[in-house]
Order: sequence, then C-alpha cells, then structure tokens
Amino acid sequence: MTSKTVAELLSQDGTLQDVTLKGWVRTFRNDRFIALNDGSTINNIQCVVNSENFDEALLKRVTTGAAVHVTGELVESQGKGQSVEIVVKTLEILGDSDPETYPIQPKKHTFEFLRANAHLRTRTNTFSAVMRLRSSLSFAVHKYFNENGFNYMHTPIVTGSDAEGAGEMFKVTNLDAKNPPLNEDGSVNYKEDFFGKETNLTVSGQLEAETYAMSLGKVYTFGPTFRAENSNTTRHLAEFWMIEPEVAFMDLAGNMDLAEDFMKSVLSYVLEKNSEDLEFLDNRLQKEEEKLPQAQRSDMSLIEKIKFVVDNNFKRVSYTEAIDILRNCKPNKKKKFKYIIEEWGADLQSEHERYLVEKHFKCPVILFDYPANIKAFYMRLNEPDSEGRETVRAMDILFPGIGEMVGGSQREERLDVLKEKMKALDISEEELWWYLDLRKYGTAVHSGFGLGFERLVMFATGMGNIRDVIPYPRTPQNAEF
Repeated sequence: MTSKTVAELLSQDGTLQDVTLKGWVRTFRNDRFIALNDGSTINNIQCVVNSENFDEALLKRVTTGAAVHVTGELVESQGKGQSVEIVVKTLEILGDSDPETYPIQPKKHTFEFLRANAHLRTRTNTFSAVMRLRSSLSFAVHKYFNENGFNYMHTPIVTGSDAEGAGEMFKVTNLDAKNPPLNEDGSVNYKEDFFGKETNLTVSGQLEAETYAMSLGKVYTFGPTFRAENSNTTRHLAEFWMIEPEVAFMDLAGNMDLAEDFMKSVLSYVLEKNSEDLEFLDNRLQKEEEKLPQAQRSDMSLIEKIKFVVDNNFKRVSYTEAIDILRNCKPNKKKKFKYIIEEWGADLQSEHERYLVEKHFKCPVILFDYPANIKAFYMRLNEPDSEGRETVRAMDILFPGIGEMVGGSQREERLDVLKEKMKALDISEEELWWYLDLRKYGTAVHSGFGLGFERLVMFATGMGNIRDVIPYPRTPQNAEF
C-alpha cells in the first residue's frame, strides 16, 4: 500500500479505505487523538486511536516528536477543525522521542530558543511555513528565468576579485596560519598558497555573470555569497543567497522592466501555491502587531503587502526628485526621521525609502540615477546634470515594510571611462583584466540587478529577523550546525 502525505489526504474529496501515513506526532490527547504532521502542509491530520485495541506500552511511546507509521480508514471527521480523520487500525513507532528532553513541545517558544535548536525548529508551524515558502520562492525564481530564455550560470564561490569593492571578504587559504611563507618585506607570500594568489569567498557573482551575458545574451546566477561584515543585526548574514540576472543589449529602462516583472511573477506564484502558509503567517503577524503601540503597527497585513506589489505598477522616480520630496516632507522638516535629509548626495536609509513607498507614492517605487560617489565602480556614468553633478545609471526597487529590495544598474561598457573609475577608486586593472576585456572585444550596452534572496523571503513571510528565513544562519560568533 502506497503511503500518502497529510496534504494529499486532507485534499481528498471523498473517503478512502486502508490509507497509510508516516509522520511526526505533534500531540497525543487523552490517549486517543494523535495530531500527525509530515511537513507537507501547515495542517495536521487527526488520527483516532481506540486504546482498547493497542498495547498500553506501545501507546506510552506515542509522545510529541516521535515518528510513527499508521494505517487505517479515512473517514469524515466527527470533530471540529478538520474535514477528515483517520481511524487507526495499525500503529508502528518508527522512532521514539524522549518527552523529558525533546525541545519542541506543544507550547509557544521564543525565536531565540528555536534558533538554538535550528535542527528541529521546522517541526513548528511557523518555521515549516517559512521554509515551504522559501522552497516555493526558489522554484519560482528558476521557473521565471527558464520561461524567459535565461541560462542558469554557476559562478565561482572562490574568487580573486572583490566585486563590491568593500573589502569585507573571507579569506580562503591552506597556508600554515602560525608559520606562513613570507616575502622579503614581511608580507605573506600568497604565490605559495593553493591557488598561487590571494583568494576569498565571493560577495557576488555579477562580474563573472557579465562575461557570460556578453556571449549567451541572458544569464542569471542564484547561489551562496559571503560577506565578512561584523554586523550583528536583524538584516545581516555572513552567508546568504543572491539572485543576479545579467542581460546583453539591455539598458536601464529594460532593466527596470525586467526587475518589476520578475518580482511580480515570483510573488504571484506563492500567493497561488502557498495560500495556507501565507494565511497562517499573516495571522501570526497580526497577533504580534496587536502587542505593539498603534504607531508601530503596519498599515497593511502580510498578504496585503504582497498584493500591493503584485497589483500596482512600480513608480519610477529619479534620485534627485526623491531627494526634493524627502527634504520637503513633514517628517524631515519636523525632524521625525532619524537621518535628516539636508542635501543632494545623501545615502538614503530604510526610513526614507519606506516613506516614499508607503506615504508619498503609495505603490512600489524604483529610484534611478544615483550620485556616482555612493555607487559601485561598474555602473554606467551619465553626463553631468545641469548643476555639474555626476550620476550613474543605477536603480533600486523599494517595497513597503522593508525598503530596498533590488539593486541594479546599466553596466559601464566604455573601456576608457571604466579605467578612469577604477583608477580613481584604486581598483587594480591587473586583477580585473578579464573584466576589462569585455570592453575591448565586442562591447555593448548591458544591465543587470541583484536581489538578496533572504530579504525576499523576509518580505513574503513577514519574519522580522533574517536569521529566521535561512535554515542555518551564519552570523558573527555563530557557525553552529
């Protein structure tokens, strides 16, 4: 007899004879009602046991967390809260669970406690829902790019270049840490290292993806990236996943079109496929917000926020226009912002981005043409504006509740301009010779963007801490599991 999943059984229109199911016990009430879950759905299925038909010693082993195999008859439920239930005929304990030490008891646990038990936290409703949504979003990413003619590219994890120029990278070496080979000046001789040069874990696959876009046309990366930034906050991880498409012959306007269409597509997918998980997380979030002062509560529920993105056209606004709006808005004039906007050139913070989205335009916003000095070297330089200010063809997409979601740009395709920018920022031409080659051999307009996958999962689940949307978070002083 083929074992069914809980999701399959709960979706049955009628009843079946002799069903079989394997899962983990959530609760066992009154020595009669087993709430069983196998991870296929947020919902448990009730298994009804007649204690007279089973050995007492066996029933004592039916404890929270135990893995069991039941067979029985699927019938219309006699109780409230479920349409069907299983009248158990046979019961087998596949794996015992010690009720005295099992951490995930049927009660409310703090997220801090669950992070310390991350290997078991997906046995709770909240984390099982979050991780099913993460899986669906991941599938939706690949689905979108596959259906739109993109080639999936696996960019290197070990790299000799720093795409962001931030210098916050993890070193990769097999040299003896206590006695490394040295040059005459006392510096480490990396020529004797495994790769013959200094190498790190990548912070981005963008530069390598650009090389493939300039031959395959449309490519994307979706893989792990690493940043040794000592930021122990709710929005930073040392290891995270990035989605990075790159497209040849596409300008900034096309890049904005692509990013908007992509975001709407993946979020529409989970609205359709993960409705039960979203409803659960939405209810959870609303209950949490009821504990907050009115001023700190969101104007929209979780599902409303997602639909806000899916159903609205994204407003496109230049950085210069946004600065004027922010400088003259009431929160800025009354000094309600933590970071007061005083002049053109300010690096916008989340509070500014959310004001533009949630209060001023009331729709997702794409900001473009940022000051050149606050953006990366590879972004296409515009002609100076009427006041002589230099901007680049960058764009950021801003969402409600979270601020910046996507960052991208038209890439600098002119060799002489790119060299000048690299020189000004002290970026080695020798290190990036292959990147400069793209501008020598068949250069063309091209663009792309980057999206931190965990930030997308946070938005879609309503979780407030990035540590809770990745299976095993890597943060300062923490590499457990």
